[in-house]
Amino acid sequence: MQYRPLGRTGLNISLIGLGTMTWGEQNSEAEAHAQMDMAVAAGVNFFDTAEMYPVAPRAETQGRTEQYIGSWFAKTGKRREIVLATKVIGPGMFPYIRGGPKLDRASVLAACETSLARLQTDYIDLYQVHWPQRPANYFGRLGYEEGGDGGVSIEETLDALGELVRQGKVRHIGISNETPWGLSEYLRLHREKNLPRVASVQNPYSLLNRSYEIGLAEFAAREDVGLLAYSPLAMGVLSGKYLDGAKPAGSRMALFTRFTRYQGEQAEAATRAYVELARAQQLDPAQMALAFVNSRPFVVSTLMGATTPAQLKIALDSAELRLSSKVLREIEAIHRRHTIPCP
Repeated sequence: MQYRPLGRTGLNISLIGLGTMTWGEQNSEAEAHAQMDMAVAAGVNFFDTAEMYPVAPRAETQGRTEQYIGSWFAKTGKRREIVLATKVIGPGMFPYIRGGPKLDRASVLAACETSLARLQTDYIDLYQVHWPQRPANYFGRLGYEEGGDGGVSIEETLDALGELVRQGKVRHIGISNETPWGLSEYLRLHREKNLPRVASVQNPYSLLNRSYEIGLAEFAAREDVGLLAYSPLAMGVLSGKYLDGAKPAGSRMALFTRFTRYQGEQAEAATRAYVELARAQQLDPAQMALAFVNSRPFVVSTLMGATTPAQLKIALDSAELRLSSKVLREIEAIHRRHTIPCP
């Protein structure tokens, strides 16, 4: 396993990070524990979760993923071996979370307390804002409609996070589903107000969505704020298992109808091209897609969620796969034909 620095925190985290959002919905507690055991045995030291998990979100299961991680810590005693990341939810249709989540001071502080209790720990290594309070282009939204701060400024959110850092409940902070302006504003407030410095951005990045390269990747080199890449397989689409309308039993697309971000004609055409390239080079399509993400210099960790041990093994083994210059050239050629088919 390779390790890369998490911003300027002094922490080094595994190139493959363990995504957890299926635990409590598609995976049982025992299966979640087995995944954590398997990942740690392979050198993974970075777990990523969120207070809203599992997905698809619903009131009956909210918080269950954090509970499973907490019970694993209690069982194994390995809390100190793990760099643990979780998230405070942004605004949305979740009335069962604090009466409707916001990123104001009271909500951030309350969210952290409940996460700490579920996780059975007294500190969080990386506490992330799951998505912005303000109207912005995230989760595939296109166009732009000018809006305000959604009633809560970034400064108020960051000040609350700073309070958690001062209390010792949070070591470092990160943001997720953010824009270049959002990251620059967090960094400005750090400089001017002496508030905590953002260590990372967790945004989608895959062969089907390389939009991160346009405005955010430069921050990794110039400001040491790298990418925690989520959906590196575009919700499993890049494995090729959904081509031609297939929906394998037990898969996310078979179980839920809400996940449409990586569907459509453009996604299908691009996916087919990448899958055909992988097979022609005798590579597993999913592993090729992961190895590409791993190879990007602005990526700190590739977050891979799995529902089976076989899927997790593909992800873990991708850390050792080096794509040839020929394969990388072919990937770029496909990207020129199918440029960001799924924003």
